[in-house]
Amino acid sequence: MKALVSVSDKTGLLPFVQGLKKLGWDIIATGGTQKLLESNGVSTINISDITGFPEILDGRVKTLHPKVHGGILARRDMPEHMQVLDEQGIGTIDLVCVNLYPFKQTIAKEGVTMEDAIENIDIGGPSMVRSAAKNWNDVTIVCDPADYATVLAELEANGKTSRETRLQLSAKAYTHTAEYDMMIATYMRAQAGLNEKLFLEYDLKQSLRYGENPHQNAKFYASLDKVPYSLATAEQLNGKELSYNNIQDANAALNIVREFEGKPFCVGLKHMNPCGAAIGKDVVEAWTKAYEADKVSIFGGIVATNCEVNAEAAALMKPIFLEIIMAPSFTPEALDILCTKKNLRLLKVDMSASANVHKQYVSMNGGMLVQDQDMSVDVITAEMCVTETKPAEADMKDMDFAWKICKHVKSNAIVVVKDEATVGVGAGQMNRVGSAAIALKQAEEAYAAKGEDVKKVGLVMASDGFFPFGDSVETAAQYGVSAIVQPGGSVRDQESIDNANKYGIPMLFTGVRHFKH
Repeated sequence: MKALVSVSDKTGLLPFVQGLKKLGWDIIATGGTQKLLESNGVSTINISDITGFPEILDGRVKTLHPKVHGGILARRDMPEHMQVLDEQGIGTIDLVCVNLYPFKQTIAKEGVTMEDAIENIDIGGPSMVRSAAKNWNDVTIVCDPADYATVLAELEANGKTSRETRLQLSAKAYTHTAEYDMMIATYMRAQAGLNEKLFLEYDLKQSLRYGENPHQNAKFYASLDKVPYSLATAEQLNGKELSYNNIQDANAALNIVREFEGKPFCVGLKHMNPCGAAIGKDVVEAWTKAYEADKVSIFGGIVATNCEVNAEAAALMKPIFLEIIMAPSFTPEALDILCTKKNLRLLKVDMSASANVHKQYVSMNGGMLVQDQDMSVDVITAEMCVTETKPAEADMKDMDFAWKICKHVKSNAIVVVKDEATVGVGAGQMNRVGSAAIALKQAEEAYAAKGEDVKKVGLVMASDGFFPFGDSVETAAQYGVSAIVQPGGSVRDQESIDNANKYGIPMLFTGVRHFKH
């Protein structure tokens, strides 16, 4: 029995080949692989002794030869195939252990040249892998070091691998070459300025109980790119497994948290919209303000904070029915408190700073929409004011906060804020004045419950899109709004400006909209 071994990733190779030798296998090896094995006392046959031809062109050609591929591809159940091998003096190769040049690692290096990338495109390796995978009924193909133990165990027990194992290894081999070719194609197309193809690669992270509804099947796939604020790399510390809707909501919450790096922040979220969000001096104050913003809607919702959750915060959160709590870390005391609720999902999430803009993919019937994530950082300044009345200094922080939250509310979106905490959220309405009415009415009811007149509070209002008419400003004036921030850009902007001037409400135009469908 002969095994051909030629690997770039040499993890676990030596004990695997030593195991094969112990079972009586002859080892054919190439280049660096042969040097590693021979230097560790494993005798091998050089590939050139099989082909009768030296490696040429700086190693570009060494295994592309009939004595290699004939030995791999010959069907053992066809006498005519075996007769040809005999006539040509070709021996069978029964196991191929090959993985490919490190193309991905090469192009990830800073300052890599195209020449470096090209030289790390493997040719002979994929050819051997595909030949062995095609002839899986007779040949065992091993690309992944994680499979070494399984293959050795079967060879030791039965003298050969099982048909089921060979089929699985064949499928993995084709996946290996497909991923490799996809990386090369993506790189080369970028170099050539071609963009009419989209290649995506995701690994199954979790099979879900169901999708949005119990009659829908669902799975969670993770990108190979490791990025912060990602559920794909989050560590679950407690609770039931995540559902489809949990993942959608949690992702939306993390996108909001990312807006407030460096400030203690907490958000409560339901159905991908924030129901309460606040900045505080610490995690306890941020949670308290976010919870007070809407005690009703948070029931059955999720919470995300960019602060470590301590015992005091955990004790305040515990009595509330929550699906998920996400944070960069939890103190041991906080875990002791929260883990008494066996179904409460606790997720430790990497919240390290990142300025990278990633793509967002949305499937549709027969197609896919692709866009950059909305990572725009808009700093609200007094120079954005378009009205006669200028904003008070005290309102600037609230407008900046409201603008960041509004960005993550479903359009049409209106957010009402006081003291860097939401007091009203109008989401997903078919007209903007309807969203404004919902948000402001919510604020009015909250202050009425405390015995306060909302018109005397001095609320700040943000809109994710421009006001198509002056009616939203009219509505804001009825509730005593003290400042408005919106993108501007409507053909009727002057109508809104005139109304704001009429009521003495400062209004700022950012020049940037943040629709969220």
